[in-house]
Amino acid sequence: MAALPAWAGVGLRVPHYRDFLDGRPAVGWLEVHTENYLERGGWDAHVLATLRRDYPVSLHGVATGLGSAHGIDAAHLARVRELVRRIEPVLVSEHLSWTGVPGRHLHDLLPLALDDAMLNLLSERVARVQDALGRQILVENVSSYVRFHADTMSEAAFLAALARRTGCALLLDINNLYVNQCNHGEDAQAALAAIEPGLVGEIHLGGHRVTPGAVIDDHGSAVAEPVWQLYEAALRRFGAVPTLVEWDNDVPPLAVLRAQAERADRLAAGHAPARTQPWRPSPSVQAAATMPDGLQQRFAAAVLEPARTEAVAADLRAADVAARMAIYRGNLLGSWHKALAAAYPVIGQLVGAEFFAALAAEYGAAHPSAQGDLNAFGAGFAAFLETFPHVADLPYLPDMARLEWLLHRAHYAPDAPVLDGAAFAALTPEQFAATRLVPHPAAHVFTSPWAVVPLWLAHQPDGGMPLPQIDAPSSALVCRPGWRPTVWPEQAAGHAMLARLMAGEAIGPALDAALALDMAFDMGSALRHWIAAGAWSGLRPPELA
Repeated sequence: MAALPAWAGVGLRVPHYRDFLDGRPAVGWLEVHTENYLERGGWDAHVLATLRRDYPVSLHGVATGLGSAHGIDAAHLARVRELVRRIEPVLVSEHLSWTGVPGRHLHDLLPLALDDAMLNLLSERVARVQDALGRQILVENVSSYVRFHADTMSEAAFLAALARRTGCALLLDINNLYVNQCNHGEDAQAALAAIEPGLVGEIHLGGHRVTPGAVIDDHGSAVAEPVWQLYEAALRRFGAVPTLVEWDNDVPPLAVLRAQAERADRLAAGHAPARTQPWRPSPSVQAAATMPDGLQQRFAAAVLEPARTEAVAADLRAADVAARMAIYRGNLLGSWHKALAAAYPVIGQLVGAEFFAALAAEYGAAHPSAQGDLNAFGAGFAAFLETFPHVADLPYLPDMARLEWLLHRAHYAPDAPVLDGAAFAALTPEQFAATRLVPHPAAHVFTSPWAVVPLWLAHQPDGGMPLPQIDAPSSALVCRPGWRPTVWPEQAAGHAMLARLMAGEAIGPALDAALALDMAFDMGSALRHWIAAGAWSGLRPPELA
């Protein structure tokens, strides 16, 4: 497998998809967050597969939870393994963190108690992941807002020992070193000295936010000057290492990101490329028993409920435990809000930003997220809205949620061929009536007793439609023509035929259902309309039915 060049790369983010697809700008390599590409189909998977032909790619995971006391989610690891097989990335990385407790994924990189017991556990976990993937992984140091009284070693010493035991490499986040220096009084230069050359396989640079209570690692701004200075020290210590500029929030134009990467390249130009040891499976790593998770349980409870902070306070070292735990709580609420806002943009418009944020918090508390894929987080939102008393005066809201969830899932639906209307030409009239249509994985039929469809259309940026009277039924085809999920309104007769075709009925009986509602129904026009929408991926003539 080719090595990643010792140049600077950038994170591939949605606002820059078109820049890369249209222009193939000059950057050393691309990094993507693993969990954003676990689905096998859809626009994101298509973009990544397309760009992988022209750029080296690194997969950077945030949800495996190497240090979660209750264990690694085997299903999640299997999805990561499949993505690695599909994309063939040059590097795969994860974090020195835990991510949840049984039944709850907290969608954050939570800090570990750094002692021998955790080192044993992490060694077994890293070995297991490397064996599952059949390759070396890199493990990244994380920003932390609390430390534990149970710590018996520094994070840098812990990582160095982990790399020696397992053969993993280290992903050294320079910004995180600086954040922890500010938050805990740790010496970032001493951390560099604790890691021997040859262990670091990648470096991250990113921005942070300074607040009165702590420095927050938010990846929402340019790399700060003290971080650049630490980067120069790291180059002197480790040599030129593939370096990523992270910018995940308030993402700027690509030219700004590339300028940061070019600065990293200039600084690295005077240093010889670093040499890391190749990974080989290590039989010396023994399986570790699952650790008691009382500390992580107390920590998770304090994140979820502020009133329970006192139960974990005695375990923590921080100037203001309550304020620092509030940072983790804010991260969790922000993850819930961001995930729901991506899936339910029209509901966000209907109820307003402040109320929607409160809805996200209530939903997250009532519907615990049990997996690391935040794209699946909103699956129960419609059911939640049906029983949430504060939206009782908006009875159409659950159906709007159902419509938006169909669109959200259509975005990630597997790819499939789109039916060509010429395929009907070979059918006799008798065969035509008995033929069934194979729905495209992104296509679904929707209906509601409320005017949800015209209401959705009225809230689209290019819709230009007036707000409807809400107490009228509506129906639609949810489809994905040209990779963009959208809603195509249907009248009652068209919906009757479409629903039956989607359910697997033959064209003849499905047409009868439409004609029972409207004798003037134009089946030819409807079929052309549905084919143009990409609703079907094939035909099943009667002899194949």
